[in-house]
Amino acid sequence: QVQLVESGGGLVQAGGSLRLSCAASGRTFSNYAMGWFRQAPGKERELVAGISRSGGTTYYEDFVKGRFTISRDNAKNTGTLQMNSLKPEDTAAYYCAAGRMMNFRDYEGYEYWGQGTQVTVSS
Repeated sequence: QVQLVESGGGLVQAGGSLRLSCAASGRTFSNYAMGWFRQAPGKERELVAGISRSGGTTYYEDFVKGRFTISRDNAKNTGTLQMNSLKPEDTAAYYCAAGRMMNFRDYEGYEYWGQGTQVTVSS
């Protein structure tokens, strides 16, 4: 089992920044790729970004490219999503997830999920 706990969400004005953290415990964090997802009210959960087990490979959905940066520190068992130039449409609950899938977009491959942290961007 891997337990994931997100933090860092909040209310920010458009154009602002937030830094989300994901603290992992339990099994060896470095054995799992990690992804950040989001879900807005009335919408399906969607992938935002992914990072490989070593951190050497990252993936971003087009709608966050150039604005968000995913990273991880396996020594500290943490993952991070730096969000800059936030837009009102980024408003959602954000979740970190971990899994051993080969494809970041393999939603079913994520085995462990956090409880989420709310991000609200005002216009």
